[in-house]
Amino acid sequence: MAMRPLRAAAVAGVTALAILGTTSPAGAAKPATGTTTSAHDEQITWQGWSGAAWSAGAAAGTAVTAAGLTLGTPIGTVQYKDPHRSVRRSWAYGTWTSPLTEVGFGATELVASWNADTPAGTWLQVELQGTYTTGVRTPWYVMSRWASGDADMTRTSVDRQGDRTSSIWTDTFAINNPGAGVLLRAYQLRLTLYRDPAGTASPVVRSVGAMSSTVPDRFTVAPSPGHIAWGTELAVPRYSQNIHAGQYPQYGGGGEAWCSPTSMEMVVEYWGRRPSPADTSWVDPSYADPTVDHAARMTYDAQYGGTGNWPFNTAYAATFPGLEAKVTRLHSLDEIEHFIAAGIPVVTSQSFLAGELDGAGYGTAGHLMVVIGFTATGDVIANDPASPSDDAVRHIYRRDQFEQIWLRTKRTTANGGTGTGSGGIVYLIKPTTVAWPSVAGSTNW
Repeated sequence: MAMRPLRAAAVAGVTALAILGTTSPAGAAKPATGTTTSAHDEQITWQGWSGAAWSAGAAAGTAVTAAGLTLGTPIGTVQYKDPHRSVRRSWAYGTWTSPLTEVGFGATELVASWNADTPAGTWLQVELQGTYTTGVRTPWYVMSRWASGDADMTRTSVDRQGDRTSSIWTDTFAINNPGAGVLLRAYQLRLTLYRDPAGTASPVVRSVGAMSSTVPDRFTVAPSPGHIAWGTELAVPRYSQNIHAGQYPQYGGGGEAWCSPTSMEMVVEYWGRRPSPADTSWVDPSYADPTVDHAARMTYDAQYGGTGNWPFNTAYAATFPGLEAKVTRLHSLDEIEHFIAAGIPVVTSQSFLAGELDGAGYGTAGHLMVVIGFTATGDVIANDPASPSDDAVRHIYRRDQFEQIWLRTKRTTANGGTGTGSGGIVYLIKPTTVAWPSVAGSTNW
């Protein structure tokens, strides 16, 4: 069962930056980790820009409209050689750079996410420059080269980026050795919007932001008390990734590896949106649930070689009218309960041995599923795409087990070694007309 490995195991293969005239920072060693255990003492914040907040940044060739940030009069053209197609093409471009933004604590990781529309002949790049607690700045790191479609360029992350202190691991900025004491204090995000010089269509970015966090190394976490949404279950559609086994292996090995887009598609369709028949017309008509095949194709990251890039999945969800989505971390199942009480299902990332989650019947180094509710006694109701059929997707998992495998950052592997955990990673997706739940003290969504 091929699923998303968590960060320490996620990078496979390398490529240099392909914007002509730039060079890639030297690669860095895998982040060091320890083996301590702690309770809920993580620090998490999510900061972003949209609407009137665009004016706080520095624009060059971009303009703000009612729809969002778009290209105005481009500042020039650049040649981009697509490393996955060996095609070189000229693009007109403009940029927007966020103000220097203080995290508020020393962070060890950052994940950027965005909501945008990229019509045919357009795409965008998201970059990050961090400032360490020493005051030294990182290089400008490419966090994504993205388009909602795949006709004009290849959607991709960029490997082999780093300095002595930090590295980019597919979709995650990470401090290499947090124990050395140099952490992320502040950052800027830079958007570059591209369009065909002969065209008139432009990308429109509705929002961009980043989750910064410090989650201590821990094998276990203190259980949360709950009683916020017990007895509540949301009517989320059920899709199995496993029935797609063998389909379109060019997208990360095929359906058996599609836990992330399958989970995302369930939530998109819960909100009443879905790919159109024209969108899925390329799918073999004998295949069930063609919207899942479409989601896999539209979240595929050519450098990562799979569909598990976290912000590529939320960006896909946000291409549907009226939806917004982001990647962040949550502190506990209590926070998920607040979302369920507000009618918002939550996609979670976890890793576990087969014996650590009763009823799952498998183990995984990294897997996504959808929390859709809680039983009357507080256990987790999840749509788990790693199921043999759509009808079998709904599972009830023990609350204590689920909270551990989702929130921990360290785990014991089947061979007795030490593996990693997501530390509470989630996808949050909702209509713009639905309010985020208000939880005292939470700044992580």
